[in-house]
Amino acid sequence: MPIYAYKCASCGHAKDVLQKISDPALTECPACGQSSFAKQLTAAGFQLKGSGWYATDFKGGSSGSAGSASSAESASATTTETTSAAGACGGSCACH
Repeated sequence: MPIYAYKCASCGHAKDVLQKISDPALTECPACGQSSFAKQLTAAGFQLKGSGWYATDFKGGSSGSAGSASSAESASATTTETTSAAGACGGSCACH
């Protein structure tokens, strides 16, 4: 469930409320009782960081995708070597 930020226009009381998306918006201020309690527009509370996200992979145009392709090829070769060395079971059993 998302957390919504509310603020009263009359007294300035602010509160974060955990609500379902389908719940109706709160209108009455819990501090002063006026019906001027409204949702505030807030920024998202998370950022996508790390390799593999749009900002790092595609920001540079076509030069970034060429580097990603060579990385994918080397990772594929490493996976193939590991699988063949581990045998038919793939190395996930107790025999290795």
